[in-house]
Amino acid sequence: MTTTSQGPPDLRQTSALRVGEVAYRVHPLAGVAPDRLPYTLRIVLENLLRHEDGVVVTRDQIEALCRWGAPDVHLTEIALHPSRIFLHDTNGVPALVDLAAMRDAAHELGADPTRINPAIPAELVVDHSVIADVFGRPDALERNVDIEYGRNAERYRFLKWGRDAFDGFAVVPPGTGIMHQINLEHLARVVMRDGDLLHPDLCLGTDSHTTMVDGLGVLGWGIGGIEAEAAMLGEPVSMLVPHVVGVRLRGDLPAGATATDLVLTLTELLRRHGVVGKFVEFHGEAVARLPLADRATIANMCPEFGATCAYFPIDAETVHYLRFTGRDEQRVAEIESYARIQGLWHDPERPKLYSEDIEFDLGSVVPSLAGPRRPQDRVPLDRARSAFRGELRSTPAREQVAIELDGGLHEIGHGSVAIAAITSCTNTSNPAVMTTAGLLARNAVRRGLRRRPWVKTTLSPGSRVVTDYLERAGVTTHLDELGFHLTGYGCMTCIGASGPLIPEVATAVAEHDLSVVSVLSGNRNFEGRINPDVRMNYLASPPLVVAYAIAGTMDIDLHRDPLGFDADGAPVLLRDIWPDPHEVRRTVEETVRPETFTDVYADVFTGDRRWRDLDAPTGETFAWDPGSTYVRRPPYLDGMSARPAPVTDIVDARTLLLLGDSITTDHMSPAGAIPRWVPAALHLFERGVDRTGLNTYASRRGNHEVMMRGCFANIRLRNRLVPDREGGWSIGPDGEVTDVHDAALSYREQGTPVIIVAGREYGTGSSRDWAAKGPALLGVRAVLAESYERIHRSNLIGMGVLPLQFREGESAASLGLSGHETFSITGLTGAEPGRYPAEVDVQADDLRFRAVVRLDTVRDQTYHRHGGILPYVTRSLVLDDEHDENRTGR
Repeated sequence: MTTTSQGPPDLRQTSALRVGEVAYRVHPLAGVAPDRLPYTLRIVLENLLRHEDGVVVTRDQIEALCRWGAPDVHLTEIALHPSRIFLHDTNGVPALVDLAAMRDAAHELGADPTRINPAIPAELVVDHSVIADVFGRPDALERNVDIEYGRNAERYRFLKWGRDAFDGFAVVPPGTGIMHQINLEHLARVVMRDGDLLHPDLCLGTDSHTTMVDGLGVLGWGIGGIEAEAAMLGEPVSMLVPHVVGVRLRGDLPAGATATDLVLTLTELLRRHGVVGKFVEFHGEAVARLPLADRATIANMCPEFGATCAYFPIDAETVHYLRFTGRDEQRVAEIESYARIQGLWHDPERPKLYSEDIEFDLGSVVPSLAGPRRPQDRVPLDRARSAFRGELRSTPAREQVAIELDGGLHEIGHGSVAIAAITSCTNTSNPAVMTTAGLLARNAVRRGLRRRPWVKTTLSPGSRVVTDYLERAGVTTHLDELGFHLTGYGCMTCIGASGPLIPEVATAVAEHDLSVVSVLSGNRNFEGRINPDVRMNYLASPPLVVAYAIAGTMDIDLHRDPLGFDADGAPVLLRDIWPDPHEVRRTVEETVRPETFTDVYADVFTGDRRWRDLDAPTGETFAWDPGSTYVRRPPYLDGMSARPAPVTDIVDARTLLLLGDSITTDHMSPAGAIPRWVPAALHLFERGVDRTGLNTYASRRGNHEVMMRGCFANIRLRNRLVPDREGGWSIGPDGEVTDVHDAALSYREQGTPVIIVAGREYGTGSSRDWAAKGPALLGVRAVLAESYERIHRSNLIGMGVLPLQFREGESAASLGLSGHETFSITGLTGAEPGRYPAEVDVQADDLRFRAVVRLDTVRDQTYHRHGGILPYVTRSLVLDDEHDENRTGR
């Protein structure tokens, strides 16, 4: 690639833009940005122009983007300032806990606690706490919400305290919907208005699927909760100029293929191509024909193919969606005018210059699933049965097991569908696939089909808009008849809040070691994520979820085998009840109405009676309850000095875990139900919590004592130090097998540092800050892996844990590491930001090798020097001289 451009003449210049009767200012890109600069980088460039101060954002950063195409551009570190921070409750509660602890630390250092306050808008949606405890009955929603408030009232009171104690911190109460769907349908600005200044809406969130809003022309991605706290307080997000992969779309989606099939196919393609840490930008003539809901589905699963963002530029479809969802007409006009004048309006006739360009034919998409363990493992529907049987080859054969349900005897076995869940904003934000599911349910009921009685069926849409148009389409009763009663407006099964299996099924699974299946319309299917009793998990479109609930098994060819039989004994195949695409389109047009969005979001921050009636504490600082099992003051800042301690080498460390490839943040810090036999449960029992009150790990993230004990407690984890066991096991200093938590504490009592050794794609999955907080509190000083997922590497740095990487072509296996060695990592002592070594020496007993230091930017190094982001930001905000030092990076 070769492109040149003159550097910007006046970085602070603004120009006028009139929209209707209103005059605005903009930082113009015309004459500054190269014509072929990708859309995403034009947004980045505007952000740098607007924040240039010669210290944090420099002219060199701006000029690097103006030289887009030069080979050295990607070596430049840039500092971005997000427009707003987006959170959900299970990451938001620990973030708020940290902010409250920072206020305490400020007070203890003699500073004003209110200096710890969001500098930009921060919005939190409570959507991760409701669990599918009750299902398959008309009152499932009300009962689940009642249970939710019973479990989480203390956390919700804390959120209400934070809402009132911090300026610019807004909370969308429980029961409203899923954060990304609410962002798409209502909260996203696309173009921000600060007084008379217009600029792009750069939205960074604590959930990795924040990328969903990329489908609306908002540049957004997920960051770690710790990094989000710093950004909320005014710190920039540091990164190297990214590579941008263009995906040119052509053709049309075939009849019978859904947006789900499309995104699973793209996930497979892009994960295989390799886009980790890169921006992905969709372009080409087919983009204009792709409905915005389909774009949002694709953008939502960006983390599953590993990219930082998955961006669709603004065009006529964007503007139509904004109007249709009730955005103010003046705001829509501002967005269109701004996009056109800034070169952000999609023009397929003027292609951009990409680091790599991929062409994809929409016509190649076929109905598909993905699973049983990774989202990128796509399986065409016509090969689903054979692929499933292939997965069972290493599983001991089992006879069918008879269980009594609904007054009759039924048989289940390997592959029986135990959970069928229409869930997740990935798909419930898409009226076409949801309407297809509803019409398929109607057709199935008319032919006399019902769900199998061993299948737990749930419907948990991402907003109340969905249930409105399903009701208007007349399909709600048919979904109910198949067991898909409304169970809640929240993430639920997609994040592992699936609730218990049907008791008789759970008993059979446990007693006969059955490999049962979940089928869900979500975005992730990692081991142990959906339900601890379910070994195999498949992602599918909502209509296929309905089909598998009727079939009751994965051991079926849906192209050739009947789902069941009608009243006359005639076989009913999937193709017999699949809705006609024209009927789907007509139904969507007739039932999805603009006024629904306006009505649903008219009082989005108000909440129901339960929320309004919750008493909340008051005050600038939070009054911690030492008896609380949900919200505890964390120890990260206890005894913090005004200056950071010098960086030192890591000497005589031991390996806490030796792990393989694709270790997910779910392996590191589970989100689902806390099993009654694990260390976290035993800790809660000792504090008076009964078995019914254990709740989920996600709900306990405001309590470090619980989360430390949940660190690496996933029941499917395989630590190669303990090869004959699954779960959170390690080896202590005495050589005995014990749980990870106790092993780490024993090492800490001896003064022995610990490290983690891992394979490729370490930290894939959710932007889960406890996947880094937990190891840090257990005393992990460094992780040595073959490669990292972007967000988790940042989270490790944010907690002061050093990410090291094997040299290319090397691994624990190739070097012969057993994990039983004593490690010393040298070359770090006295390191300062800007002067960290590129590599360190690693001595493992008699073996010596070099490892790459993955502190990729000066800001990464600054955070590590301070022991993490929280100490750094606290020092910066409450100590003026330290703030000056931090800003210069010295």
